[in-house]
Amino acid sequence: MADITASMVKELRTKTGAGMMDCKKALGETDGNLEEAVDWLRKKGLAAAAKKSGRVAAEGLIGVAVSDRRGAMVEVNSETDFVARNEHFQAFVGKTADLALEFGGDVENLKAAAFPEAGRTVEEQATHLIATIGENMSVRRSVLLEVPEGYVGSYVHNAAADGLGKIGVLVALKSSAPQDVLEPLAKHIAMHIAATAPQSLDVADLDPQLIEREKTVLSDQARASGKPENIIEKMIEGRMRKYYEEVVLLKQISVVDGENRVEQVVEAAAKAAGAPIELLAFSRFALGEGVEKEESDFAAEVKAAAGS
Repeated sequence: MADITASMVKELRTKTGAGMMDCKKALGETDGNLEEAVDWLRKKGLAAAAKKSGRVAAEGLIGVAVSDRRGAMVEVNSETDFVARNEHFQAFVGKTADLALEFGGDVENLKAAAFPEAGRTVEEQATHLIATIGENMSVRRSVLLEVPEGYVGSYVHNAAADGLGKIGVLVALKSSAPQDVLEPLAKHIAMHIAATAPQSLDVADLDPQLIEREKTVLSDQARASGKPENIIEKMIEGRMRKYYEEVVLLKQISVVDGENRVEQVVEAAAKAAGAPIELLAFSRFALGEGVEKEESDFAAEVKAAAGS
Protein backbone atom coordinates (compact mmCIF):
# COMPACT_ATOMS: atom_id res chain seq x y z
CA MET A 1 0.00 0.00 0.00
CA ALA A 2 1.30 3.45 -0.93
CA ASP A 3 2.37 5.88 1.77
CA ILE A 4 -0.25 8.62 2.08
CA THR A 5 1.59 11.91 2.56
CA ALA A 6 0.26 15.23 3.81
CA SER A 7 0.93 16.81 0.43
CA MET A 8 -1.21 14.17 -1.30
CA VAL A 9 -4.06 14.82 1.11
CA LYS A 10 -3.72 18.55 0.58
CA GLU A 11 -3.77 18.21 -3.21
CA LEU A 12 -6.88 16.03 -3.12
CA ARG A 13 -8.58 18.41 -0.73
CA THR A 14 -7.81 21.32 -3.07
CA LYS A 15 -9.25 19.46 -6.06
CA THR A 16 -12.43 18.29 -4.34
CA GLY A 17 -13.16 20.53 -1.36
CA ALA A 18 -13.72 17.43 0.77
CA GLY A 19 -12.60 17.19 4.41
CA MET A 20 -9.08 16.18 5.35
CA MET A 21 -10.08 12.88 6.93
CA ASP A 22 -12.30 12.03 3.95
CA CYS A 23 -9.40 12.75 1.56
CA LYS A 24 -7.04 10.61 3.60
CA LYS A 25 -9.54 7.74 3.59
CA ALA A 26 -10.11 8.09 -0.17
CA LEU A 27 -6.38 7.90 -0.87
CA GLY A 28 -6.12 4.87 1.37
CA GLU A 29 -8.99 3.15 -0.43
CA THR A 30 -7.39 3.82 -3.84
CA ASP A 31 -3.77 3.03 -2.93
CA GLY A 32 -2.74 6.67 -3.32
CA ASN A 33 -4.11 7.16 -6.83
CA LEU A 34 -5.25 10.79 -6.95
CA GLU A 35 -7.74 10.52 -9.82
CA GLU A 36 -9.29 7.35 -8.45
CA ALA A 37 -9.52 9.07 -5.08
CA VAL A 38 -11.40 11.95 -6.72
CA ASP A 39 -13.84 9.44 -8.24
CA TRP A 40 -14.17 7.65 -4.87
CA LEU A 41 -15.13 10.93 -3.21
CA ARG A 42 -17.54 11.78 -6.03
CA LYS A 43 -19.28 8.42 -5.61
CA LYS A 44 -19.65 9.14 -1.89
CA GLY A 45 -21.03 12.58 -2.71
CA LEU A 46 -18.16 14.29 -0.90
CA ALA A 47 -16.49 15.99 -3.85
CA ALA A 48 -19.66 17.92 -4.62
CA ALA A 49 -18.78 20.38 -1.88
CA ALA A 50 -16.14 22.01 -4.05
CA LYS A 51 -18.68 23.13 -6.64
CA LYS A 52 -20.91 24.62 -3.99
CA SER A 53 -18.24 26.45 -2.02
CA GLY A 54 -18.43 29.61 -4.14
CA ARG A 55 -22.11 30.29 -3.56
CA VAL A 56 -23.18 33.11 -1.27
CA ALA A 57 -24.27 31.81 2.13
CA ALA A 58 -26.16 34.49 4.05
CA GLU A 59 -29.00 32.47 5.60
CA GLY A 60 -28.61 29.86 8.34
CA LEU A 61 -28.80 30.09 12.12
CA ILE A 62 -27.35 31.78 15.17
CA GLY A 63 -26.52 29.24 17.88
CA VAL A 64 -26.23 30.10 21.57
CA ALA A 65 -24.89 27.99 24.46
CA VAL A 66 -24.65 29.10 28.10
CA SER A 67 -23.09 27.42 31.12
CA ASP A 68 -23.33 29.50 34.32
CA ARG A 69 -20.53 32.07 34.05
CA ARG A 70 -19.76 31.41 30.38
CA GLY A 71 -21.75 32.00 27.24
CA ALA A 72 -20.91 31.40 23.59
CA MET A 73 -22.55 32.31 20.32
CA VAL A 74 -21.90 31.27 16.72
CA GLU A 75 -23.23 32.15 13.30
CA VAL A 76 -23.36 29.33 10.77
CA ASN A 77 -24.48 30.38 7.31
CA SER A 78 -26.27 28.46 4.58
CA GLU A 79 -27.60 29.50 1.19
CA THR A 80 -31.32 29.23 1.95
CA ASP A 81 -33.64 29.53 4.91
CA PHE A 82 -34.95 26.08 4.02
CA VAL A 83 -31.70 24.47 5.19
CA ALA A 84 -32.03 26.25 8.55
CA ARG A 85 -34.99 23.95 9.20
CA ASN A 86 -32.96 20.82 8.39
CA GLU A 87 -32.46 18.75 11.54
CA HIS A 88 -28.88 17.81 10.59
CA PHE A 89 -27.97 21.45 10.05
CA GLN A 90 -29.62 22.44 13.35
CA ALA A 91 -27.74 19.69 15.18
CA PHE A 92 -24.46 20.89 13.67
CA VAL A 93 -25.08 24.51 14.73
CA GLY A 94 -26.13 23.43 18.23
CA LYS A 95 -23.05 21.26 18.73
CA THR A 96 -20.79 23.97 17.30
CA ALA A 97 -22.25 26.45 19.81
CA ASP A 98 -21.50 23.96 22.61
CA LEU A 99 -17.92 23.64 21.39
CA ALA A 100 -17.65 27.44 21.30
CA LEU A 101 -17.95 27.46 25.11
CA GLU A 102 -14.37 26.19 25.01
CA PHE A 103 -13.05 27.53 21.69
CA GLY A 104 -15.44 30.38 20.85
CA GLY A 105 -13.20 33.37 21.44
CA ASP A 106 -11.51 32.75 18.07
CA VAL A 107 -13.50 31.37 15.16
CA GLU A 108 -10.41 29.84 13.54
CA ASN A 109 -9.67 27.88 16.71
CA LEU A 110 -13.30 26.79 16.78
CA LYS A 111 -13.18 25.59 13.16
CA ALA A 112 -10.02 23.61 13.93
CA ALA A 113 -11.57 21.92 16.99
CA ALA A 114 -12.51 18.24 16.85
CA PHE A 115 -16.20 17.69 16.09
CA PRO A 116 -17.52 14.97 18.44
CA GLU A 117 -17.93 11.44 17.09
CA ALA A 118 -17.11 12.49 13.51
CA GLY A 119 -13.36 12.05 13.15
CA ARG A 120 -13.31 15.51 11.61
CA THR A 121 -12.74 19.10 12.65
CA VAL A 122 -15.67 21.52 12.84
CA GLU A 123 -14.70 22.99 9.46
CA GLU A 124 -14.39 19.54 7.89
CA GLN A 125 -17.76 18.56 9.30
CA ALA A 126 -19.24 21.66 7.65
CA THR A 127 -17.67 20.58 4.34
CA HIS A 128 -19.14 17.11 4.85
CA LEU A 129 -22.59 18.65 5.37
CA ILE A 130 -22.22 20.70 2.18
CA ALA A 131 -22.01 17.45 0.25
CA THR A 132 -24.77 15.79 2.28
CA ILE A 133 -27.30 18.63 2.31
CA GLY A 134 -26.36 20.16 -1.04
CA GLU A 135 -25.77 23.79 -0.11
CA ASN A 136 -22.74 25.88 0.66
CA MET A 137 -22.35 26.72 4.34
CA SER A 138 -19.73 28.19 6.63
CA VAL A 139 -18.97 28.83 10.27
CA ARG A 140 -18.73 32.60 9.97
CA ARG A 141 -18.05 33.95 13.47
CA SER A 142 -18.14 33.19 17.16
CA VAL A 143 -17.85 34.96 20.49
CA LEU A 144 -17.32 33.93 24.10
CA LEU A 145 -18.30 35.96 27.17
CA GLU A 146 -17.44 35.00 30.73
CA VAL A 147 -17.42 36.55 34.18
CA PRO A 148 -15.30 35.69 37.25
CA GLU A 149 -18.43 35.89 39.38
CA GLY A 150 -22.01 36.35 38.31
CA TYR A 151 -24.03 35.15 35.36
CA VAL A 152 -24.04 35.10 31.56
CA GLY A 153 -27.54 35.09 30.12
CA SER A 154 -28.90 34.82 26.60
CA TYR A 155 -31.88 35.44 24.37
CA VAL A 156 -32.68 34.05 20.92
CA HIS A 157 -35.21 35.80 18.72
CA ASN A 158 -37.24 33.95 16.06
CA ALA A 159 -36.13 30.66 17.58
CA ALA A 160 -36.14 27.69 15.19
CA ALA A 161 -35.24 25.34 18.05
CA ASP A 162 -33.81 25.62 21.56
CA GLY A 163 -30.82 28.00 21.42
CA LEU A 164 -31.13 28.48 17.64
CA GLY A 165 -32.59 31.47 15.79
CA LYS A 166 -32.13 34.55 13.61
CA ILE A 167 -30.90 36.95 16.32
CA GLY A 168 -28.83 35.94 19.33
CA VAL A 169 -27.73 37.98 22.33
CA LEU A 170 -25.36 37.32 25.23
CA VAL A 171 -25.27 39.46 28.39
CA ALA A 172 -22.54 39.21 31.03
CA LEU A 173 -23.37 40.36 34.57
CA LYS A 174 -20.66 40.55 37.22
CA SER A 175 -22.13 40.22 40.71
CA SER A 176 -22.37 38.19 43.90
CA ALA A 177 -26.17 38.38 43.71
CA PRO A 178 -28.00 35.03 43.43
CA GLN A 179 -28.87 33.58 40.03
CA ASP A 180 -32.62 34.00 40.58
CA VAL A 181 -31.93 37.76 40.54
CA LEU A 182 -29.37 37.81 37.73
CA GLU A 183 -31.17 35.46 35.33
CA PRO A 184 -34.34 37.56 34.81
CA LEU A 185 -32.24 40.75 34.69
CA ALA A 186 -30.01 39.27 31.97
CA LYS A 187 -33.10 38.14 30.02
CA HIS A 188 -34.61 41.64 30.31
CA ILE A 189 -31.45 43.30 29.00
CA ALA A 190 -30.88 40.69 26.28
CA MET A 191 -34.41 41.13 24.90
CA HIS A 192 -33.86 44.89 24.85
CA ILE A 193 -30.55 44.47 22.99
CA ALA A 194 -32.19 42.19 20.42
CA ALA A 195 -34.73 44.93 19.69
CA THR A 196 -32.46 48.00 19.69
CA ALA A 197 -29.03 46.78 18.49
CA PRO A 198 -26.99 49.25 20.59
CA GLN A 199 -23.57 50.21 19.26
CA SER A 200 -21.76 50.24 22.60
CA LEU A 201 -22.17 49.40 26.26
CA ASP A 202 -21.32 52.87 27.60
CA VAL A 203 -20.46 56.28 26.17
CA ALA A 204 -16.75 55.67 26.81
CA ASP A 205 -16.92 52.53 24.62
CA LEU A 206 -18.48 54.25 21.63
CA ASP A 207 -16.32 54.49 18.51
CA PRO A 208 -14.65 57.97 18.57
CA GLN A 209 -15.15 58.27 14.81
CA LEU A 210 -18.90 57.86 15.23
CA ILE A 211 -18.94 60.54 17.92
CA GLU A 212 -16.90 62.93 15.80
CA ARG A 213 -19.07 62.37 12.74
CA GLU A 214 -22.24 63.01 14.74
CA LYS A 215 -20.81 66.15 16.29
CA THR A 216 -19.83 67.46 12.86
CA VAL A 217 -23.34 66.93 11.48
CA LEU A 218 -24.98 68.47 14.54
CA SER A 219 -22.57 71.43 14.51
CA ASP A 220 -23.37 72.20 10.86
CA GLN A 221 -27.09 71.94 11.56
CA ALA A 222 -26.85 74.19 14.63
CA ARG A 223 -24.76 76.86 12.89
CA ALA A 224 -27.21 76.95 10.01
CA SER A 225 -29.74 78.30 12.53
CA GLY A 226 -27.70 81.52 12.83
CA LYS A 227 -27.76 81.44 16.63
CA PRO A 228 -24.84 82.73 18.78
CA GLU A 229 -21.89 80.38 19.39
CA ASN A 230 -22.65 79.90 23.10
CA ILE A 231 -26.20 78.83 22.23
CA ILE A 232 -24.89 76.54 19.50
CA GLU A 233 -22.63 74.76 22.01
CA LYS A 234 -25.58 74.08 24.29
CA MET A 235 -27.62 72.85 21.33
CA ILE A 236 -24.85 70.42 20.39
CA GLU A 237 -24.55 69.15 23.97
CA GLY A 238 -28.28 68.50 24.16
CA ARG A 239 -28.40 66.74 20.81
CA MET A 240 -25.37 64.58 21.68
CA ARG A 241 -27.14 63.46 24.87
CA LYS A 242 -30.08 62.47 22.70
CA TYR A 243 -27.72 60.62 20.35
CA TYR A 244 -26.20 58.66 23.24
CA GLU A 245 -29.69 57.71 24.40
CA GLU A 246 -30.28 56.20 20.97
CA VAL A 247 -27.08 54.16 20.51
CA VAL A 248 -25.53 53.51 23.96
CA LEU A 249 -27.02 50.54 25.83
CA LEU A 250 -26.86 51.92 29.38
CA LYS A 251 -28.44 55.21 28.26
CA GLN A 252 -31.31 53.65 26.31
CA ILE A 253 -34.86 53.45 27.65
CA SER A 254 -35.72 49.79 28.17
CA VAL A 255 -38.14 48.53 25.53
CA VAL A 256 -39.29 45.93 28.06
CA ASP A 257 -40.65 48.34 30.69
CA GLY A 258 -40.75 51.48 28.51
CA GLU A 259 -39.84 53.77 31.42
CA ASN A 260 -36.35 53.28 32.83
CA ARG A 261 -32.94 53.53 31.27
CA VAL A 262 -31.04 50.25 31.19
CA GLU A 263 -28.57 51.60 33.75
CA GLN A 264 -31.53 52.32 36.05
CA VAL A 265 -32.88 48.80 35.54
CA VAL A 266 -29.50 47.41 36.64
CA GLU A 267 -29.34 49.79 39.63
CA ALA A 268 -32.84 48.78 40.78
CA ALA A 269 -31.98 45.08 40.58
CA ALA A 270 -28.77 45.65 42.54
CA LYS A 271 -30.63 47.58 45.22
CA ALA A 272 -33.28 44.86 45.54
CA ALA A 273 -30.58 42.16 45.73
CA GLY A 274 -28.45 44.07 48.20
CA ALA A 275 -25.35 43.46 46.08
CA PRO A 276 -23.58 45.43 43.32
CA ILE A 277 -24.35 44.34 39.75
CA GLU A 278 -22.17 45.40 36.83
CA LEU A 279 -23.26 44.98 33.24
CA LEU A 280 -19.85 43.87 32.05
CA ALA A 281 -20.37 43.11 28.37
CA PHE A 282 -22.85 42.11 25.69
CA SER A 283 -22.79 40.66 22.20
CA ARG A 284 -25.48 40.63 19.53
CA PHE A 285 -25.45 38.55 16.33
CA ALA A 286 -28.06 39.12 13.62
CA LEU A 287 -28.07 36.50 10.90
CA GLY A 288 -26.35 37.58 7.70
CA GLU A 289 -25.51 41.11 8.81
CA GLY A 290 -22.66 42.47 6.71
CA VAL A 291 -22.93 39.70 4.10
CA GLU A 292 -23.59 40.97 0.60
CA LYS A 293 -26.47 38.84 -0.66
CA GLU A 294 -26.97 38.01 -4.30
CA GLU A 295 -30.12 39.48 -5.79
CA SER A 296 -31.93 37.04 -8.05
CA ASP A 297 -34.74 37.45 -10.53
CA PHE A 298 -36.83 34.33 -10.00
CA ALA A 299 -38.89 34.86 -13.16
CA ALA A 300 -35.70 35.20 -15.21
CA GLU A 301 -34.31 32.02 -13.65
CA VAL A 302 -37.45 30.05 -14.59
CA LYS A 303 -37.36 31.48 -18.12
CA ALA A 304 -33.70 30.52 -18.52
CA ALA A 305 -34.35 27.03 -17.17
CA ALA A 306 -37.14 26.61 -19.71
CA GLY A 307 -34.69 27.57 -22.47
CA SER A 308 -36.72 30.53 -23.68
